[in-house]
Amino acid sequence: MGYQKLGRNTGHRRAMLRNLVTSLFRDDRIHTTETRAKEVKSVADKMVTLAKRGDLAARRQALEYIYDERVVRKLFNDLGPKFAERPGGYTRIVKMGYRRGDAAPLVILELV
Repeated sequence: MGYQKLGRNTGHRRAMLRNLVTSLFRDDRIHTTETRAKEVKSVADKMVTLAKRGDLAARRQALEYIYDERVVRKLFNDLGPKFAERPGGYTRIVKMGYRRGDAAPLVILELV
């Protein structure tokens, strides 16, 4: 199946996902729509897997995707070792209800 286009062109979609992933690792949780959260979850899990590897090549791959160097530092120094024993499932989606304007399902995406 692949991925959701989220009603955006390619550049906008990639930028939005990069921003959401950066915010997730910076703040440990974000409020967003369910569809976006599902897309961010797959990318975030891949970033945590890179952090678990912990080598220089993995750090450079993460820096290519995540905008903020401080966030990459937090990912590799704090979150990578924290999830070292965990085989997967680093994020959790908690449903919150529906948005008032368009009834889009809202969720909290957080690190476990």
